[in-house]
Amino acid sequence: MDRQRPRSSSRPSETGASARARGHAHLRAGQPAAAIAAFKQARGERPDDPDLCIELAQALREVGDVPAALAQLQECVRRAPDSRDGWYALGNALAAATRTDEARAAYERALACDPGFVHARSALGDTLKHLGDLDGAIACYRACLRDRAFAPRAWFQIANTKTVPMSAQDASALRALLADAGLRDADRVFCGFALGKALEDQGLYRAAFAAIDEANRLAHRHAPWNARQFSAQIDAVAAAFDQPLASTDDARLGREVVFVVSMPRAGSTLAVQILSAHSQVEAAGELPDLEAVLMAESKRRGIAFPGWVRQAAPADWQRLGEDYLARTARWRHAKPISIDKGLLNWALLGAAAAMLPGARFIDCRRDPLETCLSCYRQLFAFGNHFSYDIDALAAYWHDYDRLCRVWRGVLGERLFAHAYEDLQADPQAQIRRMLAFLDLAFEPACLQFHRSGRIVRTFSAPQVRQPLQRDTARAHRYGAALEPLRSALRRAGWT
Repeated sequence: MDRQRPRSSSRPSETGASARARGHAHLRAGQPAAAIAAFKQARGERPDDPDLCIELAQALREVGDVPAALAQLQECVRRAPDSRDGWYALGNALAAATRTDEARAAYERALACDPGFVHARSALGDTLKHLGDLDGAIACYRACLRDRAFAPRAWFQIANTKTVPMSAQDASALRALLADAGLRDADRVFCGFALGKALEDQGLYRAAFAAIDEANRLAHRHAPWNARQFSAQIDAVAAAFDQPLASTDDARLGREVVFVVSMPRAGSTLAVQILSAHSQVEAAGELPDLEAVLMAESKRRGIAFPGWVRQAAPADWQRLGEDYLARTARWRHAKPISIDKGLLNWALLGAAAAMLPGARFIDCRRDPLETCLSCYRQLFAFGNHFSYDIDALAAYWHDYDRLCRVWRGVLGERLFAHAYEDLQADPQAQIRRMLAFLDLAFEPACLQFHRSGRIVRTFSAPQVRQPLQRDTARAHRYGAALEPLRSALRRAGWT
């Protein structure tokens, strides 16, 4: 989200301006370490300039030094307590560090400085949603509708609360907005997905699908997906792990880690919410660490993953496993077991198993048609461009399915197949099976997962704060409108 610039009448010196310009140039060139040095030089001349604090903190976050970035921003608001941008940047950094209550307070301070600061109002709405305050979140988003430029995004945020119904008046307002020929494509996408939700809430499923389909076509035009190239990458991963690897001999290394994988919108957030209600389990969220460890090893070797997999010795896998555990140790300070739900982990499970022989894995599945429909109805915050085209979406489902079949052979009893429909049919039995797989005793709190105070930061946050819904299937409501998706899935191997 773009940050609005602060209002400042002061003017930097020639030297400070030059250092600042160098910092921006280094950031554009992908050189955050050099940017940090330049911004520090500029700050030395202008220590009270909130913009410089914010820019230095941005560079620090890019190199992964979150504590230093937070320290800079806290110093920023100490020196400039009326800087709305300083408080907003601090809120963003705290939110990224999952310090959600503190982020809420920072956004509220930004709004105290400038009640009309729409980006802070929107971010506060997101934070309240993560905390479970849907009424507060909706109030923030609806307040943002008064800003004409921001209104399309605010409409999407309203729709994306999932469990809060939209009205016929909302649908009419969205139709009027979409009728504006001058509306930017990005805003047209926001409004299209929101209109689909509003029409669904009125029971107008054929019209809802038409709105969603048009929004997806426009999104796909701006974010194309090469399904053939992606399938080739999955072929390479499958081939790299088609024979046993010389893994580390420490059979218990990583016993404290559980990887939960799934297609988007297939129930993994719900599974994590259930497991994290257990007294011994911490939900770490969608961590980037597994991918980061493997990318760092690829850079060190000068060979892209999975090209080096067969060259790795047991000592290499142990080193990588210990690196991952060190990166994620903070998630096991309060509880002994952590769950990693990284979005791309499903393609990396073979490497995770070699690095961490004691780790366990849960593959969350849902009916393919329901899963793909749910993906097609969702505008994702980033990535997942496969979901904006029906054929690409079906191909992605096929790639996920076939690679996870490979993982079943590689992982054996270390992989638990969790079916969303089994959970709906008999919640207690399925929860007991998952807990037994993790060698955990049953705890009644896992059945009351929706009462957990855990902060949830995925699109499913409002849904997992409700009791388990026994009937969530919606594909049948769309009737013939879904025939293109059904046909694409059949061509991809769905039976």
